[in-house]
This record gives sequence, structure tokens and C-alpha cells, in this order.
Amino acid sequence: MVRHYRSFLSDSRTFGLTFKEVLLIDSTTIRLFSDILKGVGRDPKHDGKKKGGLKVHMLIDAVQSVGRFIKITEAKVHDKNFLKELELISHSMVVFDRAYNYYHQFAIWTSQAVYFVTRIKKNAVYSVIEVLREHTKEKGKAMVLREEIIEIEYTPEDKNGKKLTKEKKKLRLKKVCYQDEKNRYYEFISNSMDSTAEEIAFLYKKRWGIELLFKKMKQNFQLHYFYGENENAIRTQVWCTLIAQLLLTVVQKMAQTKKAFSVVASLIRIHLISLLDVFQLLRSTKRDYLKKTGSPPVNLQYILQI
Repeated sequence: MVRHYRSFLSDSRTFGLTFKEVLLIDSTTIRLFSDILKGVGRDPKHDGKKKGGLKVHMLIDAVQSVGRFIKITEAKVHDKNFLKELELISHSMVVFDRAYNYYHQFAIWTSQAVYFVTRIKKNAVYSVIEVLREHTKEKGKAMVLREEIIEIEYTPEDKNGKKLTKEKKKLRLKKVCYQDEKNRYYEFISNSMDSTAEEIAFLYKKRWGIELLFKKMKQNFQLHYFYGENENAIRTQVWCTLIAQLLLTVVQKMAQTKKAFSVVASLIRIHLISLLDVFQLLRSTKRDYLKKTGSPPVNLQYILQI
């Protein structure tokens, strides 16, 4: 379905940057009251039963806000394993948080001209090769504090994650120390040596787009209650949620409405089988629905056939 609507949802913007596309990666955990799928975290005290959970890993286009590649796993599966599943084109930019730090995969991407931006782990071991610039901190001002070239050691692995050799290799990256307008401090790393420090910080801010997508998914769809108790039923309900979210995004764009996604979802949920013109309903700014004359109503069932 994403492939079907890709041309309709396509947007050639890349925020003024030189990359072919800007992609965002993240995951969200859905807790279950059953231990069908193994959850994360420590075991409960006093012989309590550990709750299950699943994790939805998602790759989205930064300018489309719909999932391009999705994988559902047990919550215990480490985020970095998702990176092995991706097939990315050269000169694309991928943005994700530090839970996905995987230096071996970073080295593979670098050899393929695939670029990334992420935050460096607090316990990361690296050596500074060159300091490009350094500035004094100013309170309340968003600015780059330090920009440097670093080297990180990693061990080559095979497709199954087993180490091929004990000999370590080195990966050269750019590290950016950044302070935002609220005096919050960040340290980013990237393999895009041609990108400025400001561009790297700007790209990481765009990662918030996938957080908003997960927020919409959990607030507007039924994911705190599952209709089945087996693994297949739970996975099916999550996939149905993702399909519904995609369709509502398409309807929202077709209607060219300024209404929030939550309002669009509520109106369509109420009038799912009503013979009302969906587009007029979403575009209307009045409380009372004015009946349209001269043309048949466009209901949701017609939209789904487009």
C-alpha cells in the first residue's frame, strides 16, 4: 500500500540538503499483559510474572511521515539488528538515536556512500584526530560548541553477528558538540564529512518526526487492548493499525484540510459507513454539516478503491 500511494505522497524536498532522500529510524514498544512475546527490563520482584511486549521498528521518509519499511519483533530484540534489514540507496541520509549505534554497520554504509546522523554513546571510546573548530558556550543560544574528526575501533562481523577476526579496524567520523536554545547539550556523530556541523544538528532535530508518528499511532488507534491473545492476532492488529494510519494520512492530504490528524481520525471513525461527502466533512469549518448538492457524496469506501 505504501508503494501504491508513494507517488501521491511523494515530496521532492530534502530540506535544502544535497542528499537523495532523508530517512528516519526508530522503534516503539507495546506492552502486553500476556507473556506471548518476551518483554524487556528486569524480572518482577516476589516471583511476579513478567509482562510480554512487542517492538515495532520503522523506517520513514522525513517528508512523508508514513512507514516505508516496518518490522515487528519481540521487545527483547536489540534495535541495532533492524539496521541489517535495510536496503538503502547511495547518497541517502539516515537519522536515528543512539540505541542504534552499530559501528560495523556504519562502516558498511560508509563504503556504500550511505550517510547517517546519530548521538554518540556516553561510554564510547574514540580518539580525536583533528579539532576543526571550538566556541565558548553562551547561555540561551543555539550553537555548535565543538567540531572534530574522530576515530572509533570496531570488529568486523558476518551476517549472523559473529566476529570474523579479533583484529580491530578503524572508522573515521565527524563529531559535533551542540547546545540548543534551552541549554541542552548533545553530541552527534556522522560519516558525512561534507555536511556542516549546523546541518548535522538540524538533521537530528528532524528525527522528532517519527516520534510524532508513533504518538499519533498510539493515541488514535486501539493498541492498549487486543482482541486476540495469540501472537498472530496481536501482530495482525498492529498491521491493521499501520494500514489505517496510512489510509487516514492519504485521506487527510486528499481533502487538503487543516484539521488535526486526531480530528480526521475521529470524524472518519464516526461516519465510516455514512453516505456523507468525506472531503466536504473534513474541509467544513462549521459545526453543522451542510449537504452538498449537484454531485454524489464521496464516502470512504470510494476513496479506498482509488
